[in-house]
Amino acid sequence: MAFVVTENCIKCKYTDCVDVCPVDCFHEGPNFLVIDPEECIDCTLCEPECPANAIFAEDELPEGQEIFIELNAELAKKWEVIRDVREPLPDAEEWNGKPDKLKFLEK
Repeated sequence: MAFVVTENCIKCKYTDCVDVCPVDCFHEGPNFLVIDPEECIDCTLCEPECPANAIFAEDELPEGQEIFIELNAELAKKWEVIRDVREPLPDAEEWNGKPDKLKFLEK
């Protein structure tokens, strides 16, 4: 089982989670992070570090977030690994907690 980055990361892209990951399983896109399910070791370290509460264990996803299992796997193959903490997107605080952000995901 892997952890999954879900919708609330879109347009926020906090990277606190990257700093604690022991296996470099995070990948960075233009306005979203994903976890490579093949690299994730289910260590649980990233989940509490996410200021947007956007990371969940695969079997504990909130209702309606199941599509992100597939999106994390797909996009991890396309995007570069991120190993260092970076600034969140400039308007991250404004987007944190807003619903229906999937349409804003930039691939």
